[in-house]
Amino acid sequence: MATLSNVIVSEVFTPYVNKATAAMSALVTAGIITADAAFNTLASSPATLVQMPYFGDLTGASEPLFEGTTLTAGTLGSLKDAAPIIRRGAAWKSSDLDAALAGKDPAGVIADRVAAFWARDKQAELIAILSGVFGAASMAALVHDISLGVGAAGVWSGSAFADATQKLGDAKGVLTAIAMHSATETLLRKQNLIVDNVLPSENGQPVPSYQGKRVIVDDGCPVTGGVYRSYLFGQGAVAMGIGSPVGNVATEVVRQGLLASGVDTLVNRQTFILHPRGVRFTAASVANPTTPTRAELALAANWERAYEVKQLRIVAFDHKLA
Repeated sequence: MATLSNVIVSEVFTPYVNKATAAMSALVTAGIITADAAFNTLASSPATLVQMPYFGDLTGASEPLFEGTTLTAGTLGSLKDAAPIIRRGAAWKSSDLDAALAGKDPAGVIADRVAAFWARDKQAELIAILSGVFGAASMAALVHDISLGVGAAGVWSGSAFADATQKLGDAKGVLTAIAMHSATETLLRKQNLIVDNVLPSENGQPVPSYQGKRVIVDDGCPVTGGVYRSYLFGQGAVAMGIGSPVGNVATEVVRQGLLASGVDTLVNRQTFILHPRGVRFTAASVANPTTPTRAELALAANWERAYEVKQLRIVAFDHKLA
């Protein structure tokens, strides 16, 4: 019988898992999460929080040119965004992977399973981040809440959805996708409002859309007391960086040879940035400085809007289904 040590080569396994993880994520294939080489570098830095200064936009209005007068010079404000470096790990004993070891390409099968795990895990990580982001008082202008409406006024409708996109004003055209709970998607399907498109880029798989925006179904979208939250996204709304810190061992197999016939444990570690562009992580409530927990990422106290409202590419839409 093969052992994990025999079939897994860390230098080959780790890059494959990282690439396959991205390929399996619906948020990545929809263009919501974009890999960024600059964020790869930031995620590899020996820090817990990375600062990302940026210049503000040009503001004000032009002035009339009168003889003998001078123009009033404005300035580009220097602002600051910040993202946490997220460090996570998972381990599996060989008993969990025995079937994979019997395959023709056990390393590939195991890598696919690990990649699928991380794709689900990072999607859950992002949902937690969004819970914290939209809990921040500074993000209130980007939350469209109809849940307090009486009767039909509190239920998802095409009109209410259009109002949600209007949160970005004349920049609403950047919104291209929606993440929603499966119960919300079912409601829209019953009303024949979901359109399934077959795109060549999706290998013949149907891609659902609503009002021209791609639909991503994720039961991690919050539900509280019958109130459902859906998220509207623009392309590249979330930046992702995969880090390779100095001294980090991303993949290793730990073998306990003295236990019966021996037990192999596959350990996989990920260091990454998953950051909604334009929302600063304040780290105001983080117990361990090494990395925030998922629960801490979901805390409103740890987030603050850094960009102007129209510069962000995310809107939250709170609604009922009946």
